Amino acid sequence: MYTGRMDSRQLLVDTMSELMWERGYADTSPREVRKRSGVGQGSMYHHFPTKRDLALAALERNVADLLPASSELDGPGGPMARIEAYLMRPRDALKGCKVGRMTQDPQVREDPVLLAPVARAFAQVHDRWVAVLREAIAAGELREGLDARQLAHTLMAVLQGGYVLAIAQQDPGLFDDARAGALALLRAAAPSVPGNENNGRN
Repeated sequence: MYTGRMDSRQLLVDTMSELMWERGYADTSPREVRKRSGVGQGSMYHHFPTKRDLALAALERNVADLLPASSELDGPGGPMARIEAYLMRPRDALKGCKVGRMTQDPQVREDPVLLAPVARAFAQVHDRWVAVLREAIAAGELREGLDARQLAHTLMAVLQGGYVLAIAQQDPGLFDDARAGALALLRAAAPSVPGNENNGRN
């Protein structure tokens, strides 16, 4: 079915990516990767001599999936509209974050090479959050004096924590509550309109 060398390599990476998302690195075996992908042992070890080599390629793939989504924060429209769209876009809460999931795997946490793509991805997403929050402050959509770097970490923590709550209770509504609550807090941080102190209370 997959005759090209690049085809089998990509299939292995895609399969490892999905299995790590479902089970984590420690609980994913090379045999399971071969079984699900249909790629033979010889081809697998040609491309990836070790499980760690394959895992690193899969992590890079997961990071590549995460970063385009966060680029929505840099897109067209007003900054608060982009923030709301990014916070509330559809996500599979019970599967969790492909990248954040890896921080719960002890073998990834204890391996600086495997952890590096995860740390880099979150640093890049944080930079995008900081930029859009600063834009919202400059546009008068959020109050002056807010610390955009702190607020960016808070919003990232809400999303990652929302996944944990939803998975623990097997209830995606908890994830929805967490991000809706974050959005409500952001709206509460909008500057008050002079002469309209009751705005939003009625």
